[in-house]
Amino acid sequence: MNAPKGLLSTRGLSLKFGGVIAADAIDFDLMPGERLAVVGQNGAGKTTFINICTGYLKADGGQVFFDGADVTGQSPRAITRLGVGRSFQLPQVFTEHTVRECLLLAASAVHRRPGGLWRPLAQAVNADEVDATLELLQLMPRAHDLSGALPEGQRKLLDVAMALVLRPKLMIMDEPTSGVSSDEKHDLMAVVMKALDERQVTSIFVEHDIDIVRRYATRLAAWIAGRIAADGKPDEVLRDPVVIKNVIGE
Repeated sequence: MNAPKGLLSTRGLSLKFGGVIAADAIDFDLMPGERLAVVGQNGAGKTTFINICTGYLKADGGQVFFDGADVTGQSPRAITRLGVGRSFQLPQVFTEHTVRECLLLAASAVHRRPGGLWRPLAQAVNADEVDATLELLQLMPRAHDLSGALPEGQRKLLDVAMALVLRPKLMIMDEPTSGVSSDEKHDLMAVVMKALDERQVTSIFVEHDIDIVRRYATRLAAWIAGRIAADGKPDEVLRDPVVIKNVIGE
């Protein structure tokens, strides 16, 4: 086995669902500072791959490495504690809490709270870090609004903020612009990518909008039937005839 070279690496990663191969012996390295976009038709294995890497699915075989450590089979919370942030296609927010409370809860979830479980959240976590993250994602004006009342675009930003408040080294985002109007997609991604750049966070994002991919990715991986069919500079991958036929559909 070749030694892992990236911030996130996989070797021989495999998973089947019945007769469907969702991950087919994947060898992969993500280098620090990259912005990797992941594209592919529904069922190609994109979300399966990131779910394995973040502990939400167990692979049938192979290994996952983060920052040089073997994290194969570890829980999502353990992987988060090591420095991997995650946002979801459907934002995972606490709809009955305010925007700021969501970040306080997120910040407390993976850190031991000095003074025990009954210590108030605002005293148990770094409140300045929470407020700085709200400012970074342009959510401070909505800090005291219920998160369930936010429009979809701001709910997506909140989902990212809840991961970013933990100061991850890697941020993995599953379709960050899905459900957001075409007029708002680029503004949302501009805010997210500026925040990640400011905190020097490497990123992976699953995306269907090719314009978003061209504008914000430094590297593109195209998935077909559980495999990475093409991987490289976005313009080069998007010109690949196999990708055009099986992913873009033109």
